[in-house]
Amino acid sequence: MSWIQTQEEGQDLVEYALLLGLIALIAIASVVTMGQQISTTLSALASTLQSAL
Repeated sequence: MSWIQTQEEGQDLVEYALLLGLIALIAIASVVTMGQQISTTLSALASTLQSAL
């Protein structure tokens, strides 16, 4: 039973995998959110330029 308690190599790998997954999820959510904001801003800019011409 003491052998099971001293094995931590696999635990580190799982922690790194979970951390990497969380970072990837945050990055994807940021890109999606920023993409929508940039699209909205560019559409407003295009409308302003068209009305000015």
